[in-house]
Amino acid sequence: MLVATAPARHYRCFYQSPITNHSAAIMIDLHYWPTPNGHKITIFLEETATPYRILPVNIGAGDQFQPAFLKISPNNRMPAIVDEAPADGGAPVSVFESGAILVYLAEKTGQFLPKDLRGRVDVLQWLFWQMGGLGPMAGQNHHFTQYAPEKLPYAIDRYVNETSRLYAVLDKSLTDREFVAGDYSIADMASYPWIVPYERQKQDLDDYPNLKRWFEAIRGRPAVVRAYEKGKAINTKPTVDEKSRSILFGQTASTVRR
Repeated sequence: MLVATAPARHYRCFYQSPITNHSAAIMIDLHYWPTPNGHKITIFLEETATPYRILPVNIGAGDQFQPAFLKISPNNRMPAIVDEAPADGGAPVSVFESGAILVYLAEKTGQFLPKDLRGRVDVLQWLFWQMGGLGPMAGQNHHFTQYAPEKLPYAIDRYVNETSRLYAVLDKSLTDREFVAGDYSIADMASYPWIVPYERQKQDLDDYPNLKRWFEAIRGRPAVVRAYEKGKAINTKPTVDEKSRSILFGQTASTVRR
């Protein structure tokens, strides 16, 4: 549930959409750009109908280095959230890193993360599989196949092959499961956006029939459709161009220290 409010002052722009629930109070401020990691959070918020507003962080323009944003995301990466109504009734709580955000929101809402020991462990291990494997490896795949100024065959082969291995791991796991951890959960929300650009990753879903079945089931969920529509409304241009390349790929320790 995306709720429109007065423009925020943190960044140069603020996404406004039609008010979908006039009585709903803003609960979650989502600092976001439509990337795979950003989509994870809008999917969750749409699935749970949690009131939220999007504050765009245009990573191609350098918004991630704004002092206001760095206060909640010291790694200068989006997404990040601020919960204006935390469960303890205290001051707003900020969370950065998409996996941590998903766990926080699942615990806050009581949805998409089992409460029993075994179910919870299963979801969390697949969530961290995505955070430590599928996301980083597919990200390097994108970099060397799409963005690197020099085409390096070794690097391209390394990450395309590792992406294929990870696809196969997920495909095999889905042999006897409808979703990644049995029932639909934050583990699915974390992995799905990183499968969406499979063609850019030089993968063919027909090679992974269980993964393809899972992918199509999630793609058709109304909340997922809404989440991606929100992203399209915010940015219709490629995030990476010649101007943004140095911002996205030229960061060093001095970037953090300045």
